[in-house]
Amino acid sequence: MVINGVKFDWGKRTYIMGILNRTPDSFSDGGKYTGMEEALSHAAEMISRGADIIDIGGESTRPGFAPVGVNEEIDRVVPLIEAVSQKYGIPISVDTYHAKTAEAALKAGARIINDIWGLKADPEMAGVAARYQAPVCIMHNKKLPEYENLLKDVLKELEQSVELAVKSGIKNENIIIDPGIGFGKTYEHNIEIMKNLEIFKSLGFPILLGISRKSMIGLTLDMPVDKRLEGTIAANVIGIMKGADIIRVHDVEQNRLAAVMTDRIVR
Repeated sequence: MVINGVKFDWGKRTYIMGILNRTPDSFSDGGKYTGMEEALSHAAEMISRGADIIDIGGESTRPGFAPVGVNEEIDRVVPLIEAVSQKYGIPISVDTYHAKTAEAALKAGARIINDIWGLKADPEMAGVAARYQAPVCIMHNKKLPEYENLLKDVLKELEQSVELAVKSGIKNENIIIDPGIGFGKTYEHNIEIMKNLEIFKSLGFPILLGISRKSMIGLTLDMPVDKRLEGTIAANVIGIMKGADIIRVHDVEQNRLAAVMTDRIVR
């Protein structure tokens, strides 16, 4: 996969996706980067510390989040995407499940769509990705954490999203999957998926792991959001050992160094 002239050679090393939320209410960094100057400065910092992708979002997706209108979401992300794209040229993903937002973001300079609903929330999303030949991060999600067999069900539902993508014209080489830690899953479900992350390699696509500072870590360590770095690094190291290709993180430098060390041993 080549994005913005950058080659992503899956299996050779772990890639780092830096999180940039332009939201007032994200669970970890809500309100920190709502201003353009603060957001651009944070993007520059993450790039300098080794981010390979900047993931820009305009709506919090934490448990119990309040949805924002599509127009407001576009107003939050598009100017920032334009600015980061023009200033730094780094591959940008847009964190959205709205096709209208995704298309506006791609026109503004984003190159990847990161959809927490695996192309299932908006019937137009897969078509937008196909039309722009944009790579898609297809995440597993569910409204209620109810499963007959957790691992089999998550695999099956990811397969459904992949089938939807391919039928819509998205190429196999443009598909990335994410098991969706923290989305439609209990604490025990999240632990079980982390223990068995390698089974998702059977789908044949790169794996994105997004576990940074999440409640699974907070509940295990009894730590607030701003004290979950060590738990995040531990989980990401295990994730890499079990096949993760991209880790989505708030703390770029620390997780990148852990990934480099892990790659040296396991790859």
